[in-house]
Amino acid sequence: MTSTTTAETASPTTTPTPAGVPAGVKGSESRSPSRLAWLRFKRDRTGVVSAVIVIAFFVVALAAPLIAKVYGKNPYETYGQNIPGLLNDFGYPALPNGGMSSEYWFGIEPTLGRDVFTFLLYGIRTSLMIAAATTLLVTLIGVVVGVTAGYLGGKTDYLVGRIIDILLSFPSTLFFIAFMPVVYGLFVAPNEEIPTALRAVCLVLVLTAFGWASIARLLRGQVLSLREREFVEAAKVTGASRAHIVFRELLPNLWTPILIQATLALPAFVTAEAGLAFLGVGIQDPTPDWGVMIQRGASFYTDDFTFMLFPGLAMVIFVLAFNLLGDSVRDALDPKSKR
Repeated sequence: MTSTTTAETASPTTTPTPAGVPAGVKGSESRSPSRLAWLRFKRDRTGVVSAVIVIAFFVVALAAPLIAKVYGKNPYETYGQNIPGLLNDFGYPALPNGGMSSEYWFGIEPTLGRDVFTFLLYGIRTSLMIAAATTLLVTLIGVVVGVTAGYLGGKTDYLVGRIIDILLSFPSTLFFIAFMPVVYGLFVAPNEEIPTALRAVCLVLVLTAFGWASIARLLRGQVLSLREREFVEAAKVTGASRAHIVFRELLPNLWTPILIQATLALPAFVTAEAGLAFLGVGIQDPTPDWGVMIQRGASFYTDDFTFMLFPGLAMVIFVLAFNLLGDSVRDALDPKSKR
């Protein structure tokens, strides 16, 4: 009597790949959301290239004194006036292309003869430091105000909402032009020279005062939606404190919009700071700054376009790269929003 054994053939089960995760990545179902976002970001060539460019700008800004020391020039010395032959009788560089040479890589400034390369290095440093400080303060205030208004609701939310509406209704550029001299006058007498450090601090404070409203408004709306979700209600039922709910339940779900808004805000503050310097109410000559260089270059562009070319090109590259980086970060953190 023959017994027949039937072999069961087990077909392999295929675990579906989570949305937005590159196909073929093993173990993707066990990866954290931050790890999945990093994988999506690495596959975005535009985002990676933009990140490299942005990091390079910040490295140059931080290392500007070291680079200038190795280069052998500084942004304040008037080489064209001190060294004969660099400027012609009309005050323009004697050599073509703005005086570019092996000794002066980006040429020299008309009339004063300052080295354009080191002036640009320190200008990048000034602009990025002011924009970065403003972005940090704006993000911090926006998070605190937006989360507080959204979570508490009621009269607090109404009052904060009206303040935000008022701030967003201001024509910020015109207000900056009119208000900056008033701010300076609070600290320095009209007949005294305004220190550069004070100008920078006042710029950061004024830009922050009118810059946090948009982030706060966005986060307020996010919190109004999140506070009605089941996990928040469950935390309340278990007796969790308000601090626990805010820091352990709400904020972890807000990091994506916070990071995206910060990456989009910084280039906006770079252009705003440069615009104020160009209009004469921000950083002023002889302090190196993107806006100062473009302002000075606008006076000579008909006869020497070089001095205006380098700061303008550098600003366009940085702002474009940071905006593309912000888009890539948004797509990596929220794959459903991918274009």
